[in-house]
Amino acid sequence: MRDDIVAQARLWIGTPYVHQASVRGAGADCLGLVRGVWREIHGAEPEAVPAYTPDWGEVGDDELLLGGALRHLQPAATEAAGDLLVFRMRQGAVAKHLGIQAGIGAGASFIHAYDRHGTVESPLSQPRRARIAGRFRFPAA
Repeated sequence: MRDDIVAQARLWIGTPYVHQASVRGAGADCLGLVRGVWREIHGAEPEAVPAYTPDWGEVGDDELLLGGALRHLQPAATEAAGDLLVFRMRQGAVAKHLGIQAGIGAGASFIHAYDRHGTVESPLSQPRRARIAGRFRFPAA
């Protein structure tokens, strides 16, 4: 199943960044990418996503992404392809970025969507690894 998750995520590469969108080829943000992969693997999404602004993680201390991941995914202690990665963009801030790991070890990458770049596959470099706030596995299909 992990290979299926990575394969589905890679189908989204090239999708333009569109805030709150989740339509492969038309537009997605990082949460939209994960939602789309979930739909391909599991069908209906497990809960409705409330509206959110681009700066939602800049104020307050509610860990909304980590909370959502804990409700629907299994925490993972070791790295594996197909893991959902939750990132803090800066130290002390709430986690507000998501990606799906592709590969493991030194050459690992992750698939994510972000403003002005769309959905891309990027190296999972040490500075990016240092920002990982949580690692989760999709439940069995």
